[in-house]
Amino acid sequence: MTPAAASQQSPVESSGDVLRHQRLLVSGQASVDCSDRELVIVSGPDRLVWLNSLITQRVDDLLPGQTRESLILGPQGKIEFAFLAADDGVSTWLLVEASYGETLLNWLSSMVFRMDVSLTHRGDLRIVGSSGSLLHSEVVMEFVDPWPRVSEGSTGYAPEPHLGSSWQMTYSVLAGTAGPSDLQSLEREALVPPVALDGLMIAAARPTMSEVDEKALPHELDWLRTAVHLDKGCYRGQETVAKVHNLGHPPRRLTLLHLDGSHSTLPRAGDVLSHGDKEVGVITRPGWHYELGPIALALLKRLTPVDGELEVAFQGVAIVATQAVIAPPGRGTT
Repeated sequence: MTPAAASQQSPVESSGDVLRHQRLLVSGQASVDCSDRELVIVSGPDRLVWLNSLITQRVDDLLPGQTRESLILGPQGKIEFAFLAADDGVSTWLLVEASYGETLLNWLSSMVFRMDVSLTHRGDLRIVGSSGSLLHSEVVMEFVDPWPRVSEGSTGYAPEPHLGSSWQMTYSVLAGTAGPSDLQSLEREALVPPVALDGLMIAAARPTMSEVDEKALPHELDWLRTAVHLDKGCYRGQETVAKVHNLGHPPRRLTLLHLDGSHSTLPRAGDVLSHGDKEVGVITRPGWHYELGPIALALLKRLTPVDGELEVAFQGVAIVATQAVIAPPGRGTT
Protein backbone atom coordinates (compact mmCIF):
# COMPACT_ATOMS: atom_id res chain seq x y z
CA MET A 1 0.00 0.00 0.00
CA THR A 2 1.35 3.43 -0.94
CA PRO A 3 1.84 6.14 1.70
CA ALA A 4 -0.97 8.12 0.08
CA ALA A 5 -3.39 5.21 0.36
CA ALA A 6 -2.22 4.50 3.89
CA SER A 7 -2.87 8.08 4.91
CA GLN A 8 -6.55 7.63 4.07
CA GLN A 9 -6.91 4.70 6.48
CA SER A 10 -7.97 5.25 10.05
CA PRO A 11 -6.52 3.16 12.89
CA VAL A 12 -8.39 -0.02 13.73
CA GLU A 13 -9.51 -0.32 17.33
CA SER A 14 -7.76 -3.18 19.13
CA SER A 15 -11.10 -4.49 20.41
CA GLY A 16 -12.48 -4.92 16.89
CA ASP A 17 -13.53 -8.11 15.20
CA VAL A 18 -10.61 -10.48 14.55
CA LEU A 19 -12.07 -11.77 11.28
CA ARG A 20 -12.42 -8.25 9.89
CA HIS A 21 -8.84 -7.55 10.99
CA GLN A 22 -7.62 -10.63 9.12
CA ARG A 23 -9.33 -9.52 5.92
CA LEU A 24 -7.68 -6.11 6.19
CA LEU A 25 -4.29 -7.69 6.83
CA VAL A 26 -4.50 -10.18 3.95
CA SER A 27 -5.71 -7.53 1.50
CA GLY A 28 -2.85 -5.19 2.38
CA GLN A 29 -5.14 -2.59 3.97
CA ALA A 30 -3.64 -3.07 7.44
CA SER A 31 -0.48 -3.99 9.29
CA VAL A 32 -0.27 -6.00 12.51
CA ASP A 33 1.40 -4.87 15.71
CA CYS A 34 4.30 -7.27 16.41
CA SER A 35 6.10 -5.16 18.99
CA ASP A 36 5.93 -8.00 21.49
CA ARG A 37 8.62 -9.73 19.43
CA GLU A 38 12.25 -9.19 20.31
CA LEU A 39 15.57 -8.74 18.56
CA VAL A 40 19.05 -10.03 19.24
CA ILE A 41 21.62 -8.10 17.20
CA VAL A 42 25.00 -9.72 16.49
CA SER A 43 27.81 -7.43 15.36
CA GLY A 44 31.47 -7.92 14.52
CA PRO A 45 33.49 -9.26 11.58
CA ASP A 46 33.15 -12.90 12.69
CA ARG A 47 29.36 -12.79 13.21
CA LEU A 48 28.21 -14.86 10.20
CA VAL A 49 30.91 -17.54 10.43
CA TRP A 50 30.31 -17.78 14.18
CA LEU A 51 26.52 -18.05 13.86
CA ASN A 52 26.89 -20.58 11.07
CA SER A 53 28.74 -22.90 13.45
CA LEU A 54 25.91 -22.86 16.01
CA ILE A 55 22.60 -22.90 14.17
CA THR A 56 20.72 -25.25 11.84
CA GLN A 57 20.63 -22.92 8.83
CA ARG A 58 23.50 -21.83 6.62
CA VAL A 59 24.17 -18.11 7.06
CA ASP A 60 27.87 -17.69 6.28
CA ASP A 61 26.82 -16.44 2.83
CA LEU A 62 23.88 -14.31 4.04
CA LEU A 63 23.65 -11.05 2.07
CA PRO A 64 21.84 -7.80 2.94
CA GLY A 65 18.23 -8.01 1.82
CA GLN A 66 17.98 -11.78 2.41
CA THR A 67 16.04 -13.46 5.22
CA ARG A 68 16.63 -16.98 6.48
CA GLU A 69 14.99 -18.94 9.24
CA SER A 70 16.93 -21.06 11.70
CA LEU A 71 16.67 -23.10 14.86
CA ILE A 72 18.99 -23.82 17.73
CA LEU A 73 18.72 -27.40 18.94
CA GLY A 74 19.68 -29.21 22.10
CA PRO A 75 22.23 -32.06 22.10
CA GLN A 76 19.44 -34.60 21.32
CA GLY A 77 18.04 -32.55 18.46
CA LYS A 78 15.16 -31.00 20.43
CA ILE A 79 14.14 -27.45 19.48
CA GLU A 80 15.27 -24.71 21.88
CA PHE A 81 15.05 -21.49 19.82
CA ALA A 82 13.61 -20.36 16.49
CA PHE A 83 14.26 -17.07 14.72
CA LEU A 84 14.46 -15.19 11.44
CA ALA A 85 17.89 -13.82 10.49
CA ALA A 86 18.73 -10.82 8.29
CA ASP A 87 21.97 -8.90 7.82
CA ASP A 88 22.65 -5.24 7.02
CA GLY A 89 26.33 -5.64 6.13
CA VAL A 90 27.47 -4.66 9.62
CA SER A 91 25.21 -6.61 12.00
CA THR A 92 23.02 -9.69 11.84
CA TRP A 93 19.54 -9.20 13.27
CA LEU A 94 17.71 -12.13 14.82
CA LEU A 95 13.92 -11.79 15.21
CA VAL A 96 12.53 -14.02 17.96
CA GLU A 97 9.12 -14.48 19.51
CA ALA A 98 8.14 -12.64 22.67
CA SER A 99 10.05 -13.56 25.86
CA TYR A 100 12.82 -15.51 24.09
CA GLY A 101 15.20 -12.63 23.38
CA GLU A 102 17.09 -12.45 26.65
CA THR A 103 17.39 -16.24 26.94
CA LEU A 104 18.74 -16.46 23.39
CA LEU A 105 21.18 -13.63 24.11
CA ASN A 106 22.48 -15.41 27.21
CA TRP A 107 22.95 -18.70 25.35
CA LEU A 108 24.74 -17.06 22.43
CA SER A 109 26.94 -15.07 24.83
CA SER A 110 28.07 -18.32 26.44
CA MET A 111 29.29 -19.53 23.02
CA VAL A 112 31.39 -16.54 21.96
CA PHE A 113 34.82 -17.73 23.15
CA ARG A 114 37.52 -16.07 20.98
CA MET A 115 35.36 -14.90 18.10
CA ASP A 116 35.13 -11.16 17.36
CA VAL A 117 31.41 -10.64 17.93
CA SER A 118 29.22 -8.56 20.21
CA LEU A 119 25.58 -9.08 21.12
CA THR A 120 22.72 -6.77 22.01
CA HIS A 121 19.16 -7.57 23.10
CA ARG A 122 16.45 -5.17 21.95
CA GLY A 123 12.94 -5.73 23.21
CA ASP A 124 11.81 -2.13 22.85
CA LEU A 125 11.74 -1.56 19.09
CA ARG A 126 8.60 -1.05 17.03
CA ILE A 127 7.90 -4.04 14.80
CA VAL A 128 4.95 -4.38 12.44
CA GLY A 129 3.95 -7.19 10.11
CA SER A 130 2.35 -6.71 6.71
CA SER A 131 1.50 -8.77 3.64
CA GLY A 132 4.09 -6.82 1.65
CA SER A 133 7.02 -4.49 2.17
CA LEU A 134 6.08 -1.57 4.41
CA LEU A 135 6.57 1.75 2.60
CA HIS A 136 7.73 3.80 5.54
CA SER A 137 10.77 6.03 5.95
CA GLU A 138 11.51 4.70 9.44
CA VAL A 139 12.07 1.06 8.42
CA VAL A 140 15.59 0.05 9.51
CA MET A 141 15.34 -3.71 8.87
CA GLU A 142 12.95 -6.11 7.14
CA PHE A 143 12.44 -9.83 7.62
CA VAL A 144 10.58 -11.53 4.77
CA ASP A 145 9.17 -14.77 6.16
CA PRO A 146 10.39 -17.62 3.90
CA TRP A 147 7.55 -19.96 4.93
CA PRO A 148 6.57 -22.32 3.31
CA ARG A 149 9.10 -22.28 0.46
CA VAL A 150 11.68 -25.06 0.73
CA SER A 151 15.07 -23.44 1.24
CA GLU A 152 18.26 -24.52 -0.48
CA GLY A 153 19.66 -27.60 1.24
CA SER A 154 16.33 -28.32 2.94
CA THR A 155 13.35 -30.57 2.32
CA GLY A 156 9.60 -30.34 2.87
CA TYR A 157 7.39 -33.06 4.33
CA ALA A 158 3.97 -31.55 3.60
CA PRO A 159 2.13 -32.51 0.40
CA GLU A 160 1.98 -29.94 -2.39
CA PRO A 161 0.36 -27.55 -2.94
CA HIS A 162 1.22 -26.54 0.57
CA LEU A 163 -1.58 -25.38 2.86
CA GLY A 164 0.31 -22.12 3.31
CA SER A 165 1.15 -21.51 -0.35
CA SER A 166 -0.54 -18.09 -0.21
CA TRP A 167 1.12 -17.07 3.07
CA GLN A 168 3.28 -13.96 2.90
CA MET A 169 4.42 -11.81 5.77
CA THR A 170 7.11 -9.16 6.13
CA TYR A 171 8.18 -7.95 9.57
CA SER A 172 9.48 -4.38 9.55
CA VAL A 173 11.59 -2.91 12.34
CA LEU A 174 11.05 0.82 12.74
CA ALA A 175 13.41 3.40 14.14
CA GLY A 176 12.64 4.49 17.68
CA THR A 177 11.15 2.59 20.59
CA ALA A 178 7.76 0.94 20.79
CA GLY A 179 4.76 2.90 22.00
CA PRO A 180 1.02 2.63 21.30
CA SER A 181 0.71 6.24 20.23
CA ASP A 182 3.64 5.92 17.82
CA LEU A 183 2.30 2.72 16.31
CA GLN A 184 -1.22 4.09 15.94
CA SER A 185 0.17 7.08 14.06
CA LEU A 186 2.03 4.89 11.56
CA GLU A 187 1.13 7.16 8.62
CA ARG A 188 -2.48 6.69 9.75
CA GLU A 189 -2.35 3.14 8.39
CA ALA A 190 -4.75 0.61 9.93
CA LEU A 191 -2.96 -1.33 12.66
CA VAL A 192 -4.52 -4.51 13.99
CA PRO A 193 -3.67 -6.39 17.21
CA PRO A 194 -1.45 -9.52 17.24
CA VAL A 195 -4.39 -11.91 17.71
CA ALA A 196 -5.36 -11.25 14.09
CA LEU A 197 -2.20 -13.04 13.00
CA ASP A 198 -2.88 -16.26 14.92
CA GLY A 199 -5.60 -17.72 12.70
CA LEU A 200 -3.70 -16.81 9.54
CA MET A 201 -0.55 -18.56 10.74
CA ILE A 202 -2.51 -21.64 11.81
CA ALA A 203 -4.20 -21.89 8.41
CA ALA A 204 -0.76 -21.66 6.76
CA ALA A 205 0.54 -24.50 9.00
CA ARG A 206 3.22 -22.05 10.06
CA PRO A 207 4.99 -23.49 13.16
CA THR A 208 6.04 -21.27 16.04
CA MET A 209 7.39 -21.87 19.52
CA SER A 210 3.76 -22.51 20.55
CA GLU A 211 4.16 -25.94 18.94
CA VAL A 212 7.40 -26.64 20.79
CA ASP A 213 7.58 -28.68 23.98
CA GLU A 214 10.52 -30.44 25.64
CA LYS A 215 10.33 -33.28 23.06
CA ALA A 216 9.76 -31.35 19.82
CA LEU A 217 11.87 -32.28 16.78
CA PRO A 218 11.92 -30.08 13.66
CA HIS A 219 10.76 -33.05 11.54
CA GLU A 220 7.49 -33.29 13.50
CA LEU A 221 6.57 -29.71 12.57
CA ASP A 222 7.78 -29.83 8.95
CA TRP A 223 10.29 -27.18 10.03
CA LEU A 224 13.10 -28.72 7.99
CA ARG A 225 11.72 -26.91 4.92
CA THR A 226 12.76 -23.41 5.98
CA ALA A 227 14.94 -23.71 9.07
CA VAL A 228 17.38 -26.62 8.58
CA HIS A 229 20.16 -26.98 6.01
CA LEU A 230 20.63 -30.73 5.77
CA ASP A 231 24.07 -30.56 4.16
CA LYS A 232 25.66 -27.85 6.30
CA GLY A 233 26.53 -29.86 9.40
CA CYS A 234 28.42 -28.32 12.30
CA TYR A 235 25.66 -27.60 14.80
CA ARG A 236 24.42 -29.12 18.00
CA GLY A 237 21.82 -31.84 17.41
CA GLN A 238 22.75 -32.47 13.76
CA GLU A 239 23.19 -36.22 14.36
CA THR A 240 19.58 -36.56 15.48
CA VAL A 241 18.34 -34.48 12.56
CA ALA A 242 20.17 -36.71 10.07
CA LYS A 243 19.23 -39.97 11.79
CA VAL A 244 15.50 -39.23 11.98
CA HIS A 245 15.40 -37.89 8.43
CA ASN A 246 17.45 -40.66 6.79
CA LEU A 247 16.77 -43.73 8.90
CA GLY A 248 13.59 -43.32 10.92
CA HIS A 249 10.33 -41.47 11.39
CA PRO A 250 9.53 -38.60 13.78
CA PRO A 251 7.37 -39.97 16.62
CA ARG A 252 4.71 -37.27 16.24
CA ARG A 253 3.27 -35.19 13.42
CA LEU A 254 1.78 -31.73 13.18
CA THR A 255 -1.70 -31.50 11.69
CA LEU A 256 -4.21 -28.77 10.88
CA LEU A 257 -7.60 -29.41 12.45
CA HIS A 258 -10.91 -28.15 11.12
CA LEU A 259 -13.13 -27.87 14.19
CA ASP A 260 -16.87 -28.27 14.43
CA GLY A 261 -18.09 -24.69 14.79
CA SER A 262 -21.63 -25.44 15.94
CA HIS A 263 -20.71 -24.66 19.55
CA SER A 264 -19.08 -21.32 18.62
CA THR A 265 -16.15 -21.99 20.91
CA LEU A 266 -12.49 -22.91 20.68
CA PRO A 267 -10.56 -25.50 22.68
CA ARG A 268 -7.45 -24.39 24.53
CA ALA A 269 -3.79 -25.06 23.88
CA GLY A 270 -2.90 -28.25 25.74
CA ASP A 271 -6.36 -29.82 25.46
CA VAL A 272 -6.17 -33.55 24.73
CA LEU A 273 -7.37 -35.05 21.45
CA SER A 274 -8.92 -38.52 21.32
CA HIS A 275 -9.53 -41.04 18.56
CA GLY A 276 -12.17 -43.41 19.84
CA ASP A 277 -11.14 -44.26 23.39
CA LYS A 278 -7.44 -43.47 22.85
CA GLU A 279 -5.63 -40.21 23.56
CA VAL A 280 -3.65 -39.38 20.43
CA GLY A 281 -2.34 -35.84 20.86
CA VAL A 282 -2.81 -32.27 22.05
CA ILE A 283 -3.93 -28.93 20.66
CA THR A 284 -0.96 -26.58 20.32
CA ARG A 285 -2.69 -23.46 18.97
CA PRO A 286 -6.40 -22.78 18.31
CA GLY A 287 -7.77 -19.80 16.42
CA TRP A 288 -10.47 -18.28 14.24
CA HIS A 289 -9.95 -17.82 10.52
CA TYR A 290 -11.96 -15.44 8.37
CA GLU A 291 -12.63 -18.16 5.76
CA LEU A 292 -12.09 -21.49 7.51
CA GLY A 293 -13.82 -20.70 10.81
CA PRO A 294 -12.52 -22.45 13.95
CA ILE A 295 -9.20 -24.24 13.33
CA ALA A 296 -6.23 -25.45 15.33
CA LEU A 297 -2.77 -26.92 15.03
CA ALA A 298 -2.17 -30.13 16.94
CA LEU A 299 0.64 -32.59 17.58
CA LEU A 300 -0.54 -36.17 17.11
CA LYS A 301 1.04 -39.56 17.53
CA ARG A 302 2.55 -40.45 14.16
CA LEU A 303 0.30 -43.44 13.42
CA THR A 304 -2.98 -41.72 14.24
CA PRO A 305 -5.15 -42.45 11.15
CA VAL A 306 -5.05 -39.42 8.86
CA ASP A 307 -8.72 -39.84 7.98
CA GLY A 308 -9.76 -40.53 11.56
CA GLU A 309 -12.26 -38.19 13.18
CA LEU A 310 -10.89 -36.75 16.41
CA GLU A 311 -12.57 -35.21 19.45
CA VAL A 312 -11.45 -32.70 22.03
CA ALA A 313 -13.39 -32.09 25.21
CA PHE A 314 -13.91 -28.46 26.22
CA GLN A 315 -16.21 -27.24 28.99
CA GLY A 316 -18.21 -30.43 28.90
CA VAL A 317 -18.66 -30.37 25.13
CA ALA A 318 -17.01 -32.82 22.69
CA ILE A 319 -15.75 -30.82 19.71
CA VAL A 320 -15.26 -32.92 16.57
CA ALA A 321 -12.16 -32.29 14.48
CA THR A 322 -11.07 -33.47 11.03
CA GLN A 323 -7.47 -33.44 9.82
CA ALA A 324 -5.66 -31.71 6.98
CA VAL A 325 -2.29 -33.48 6.82
CA ILE A 326 0.88 -31.42 7.23
CA ALA A 327 3.56 -34.00 8.08
CA PRO A 328 2.47 -37.40 6.67
CA PRO A 329 3.06 -40.44 8.92
CA GLY A 330 5.46 -42.04 6.45
CA ARG A 331 7.88 -39.16 6.00
CA GLY A 332 11.45 -39.79 7.01
CA THR A 333 13.64 -42.74 6.03
CA THR A 334 14.60 -40.99 2.80
